[in-house]
Amino acid sequence: MRDTLSIEKPTLVLNEERARANIEKMASKTRASGVIFRPHFKTHQSAQIGEWFRERGVDSIAVSSLDMAAYFAAHGWQDITVAFPANILQMGKMNELAENIDVGLLVESTETAGFLGRNLESRADVWIKIDVGSRRTGIPWQRLDRVLAVAEEVDKADLLNVRGLLACAGHAYDAGSREGIRQVYDETAARMADVRDSLLGKGFGDVQLSVGDTPTCTLVNDLGDVDEIRPGTFVFYDLMQLNMGVCQEEEIAVAVACPVVAKHEERHEAVVYGGAIHLSTESIADSNGAPIFGLVALPTEDGWGPAVEGGYVSSLSQEHGIIKLPDHLLRGLRVGDVLMVLPVHSCLTANLLGVYSTLDGERIATMVAT
Repeated sequence: MRDTLSIEKPTLVLNEERARANIEKMASKTRASGVIFRPHFKTHQSAQIGEWFRERGVDSIAVSSLDMAAYFAAHGWQDITVAFPANILQMGKMNELAENIDVGLLVESTETAGFLGRNLESRADVWIKIDVGSRRTGIPWQRLDRVLAVAEEVDKADLLNVRGLLACAGHAYDAGSREGIRQVYDETAARMADVRDSLLGKGFGDVQLSVGDTPTCTLVNDLGDVDEIRPGTFVFYDLMQLNMGVCQEEEIAVAVACPVVAKHEERHEAVVYGGAIHLSTESIADSNGAPIFGLVALPTEDGWGPAVEGGYVSSLSQEHGIIKLPDHLLRGLRVGDVLMVLPVHSCLTANLLGVYSTLDGERIATMVAT
């Protein structure tokens, strides 16, 4: 960073060069695979960063809420899928969006499909949410009868169109290896194709397949078995992705600058201003199963250096972060210095802090800060 003394409180520092490189790499892969690139903007939540995607030819996006859809629609995005089950209590917001943009809504029940059919006032695409193994939400892929029932309910409505089937292979995070992650993708694509074939056999045409998660979309070279992908975290990556072997450390594009407020050399610890409300409570496990809430790096003129061996966030409270450091680093550390924390889950950290500071000191706001 140009001047670490400008850091006064926990600050989300963004390496723009790395983020842009991550975007270009994924965009190039989708072009080579011949699939639609619909990045999930829940990770960065920033209109300005969204423009970096537009520069790479992206014109369709996914979001995680109707409010997020409205924010990006206000910044010129016209093709937005809300990749979260439609919340019928926000029917007014859905009507507002459908009147002004091409909006995709997510359903997994005849109840929701019927409600949309009766209350939507403008045309909208409907994606049927399929559970391909994560068991979070969606119709289990084997339940073809339920998928067909939802599709038929959507088809009854004049203003609704069955766009396709949508899944997120969240269980890829538990695959255990890079090859295991690739196998989850192959399994996901095959299961989605089975469901699509069932709908085609019942007279539904042009059923598209949309999948999305950063691990599979990063590690699979040819994504041509589906029609579109919706990864999000790849724009920044994080320790969770690094821990799974999905990315390299030098691809992680964000870190939290945390002021040192105390030292406890007898405990081999420093205390930073940077707690759960800044970093989130997500963790990865060390070799002994103990939680790690972030890795520690030292600030440099061009951002931050590699993670310090033996340096990590061992515990969090609301505002405090407890940092374990090797003795030789701890001895030279002073109250008022700044440590850089590589986040475990960049999506949550970005949402919590709401504003980025680039390495040049530029402030980039997100929808959280507007």
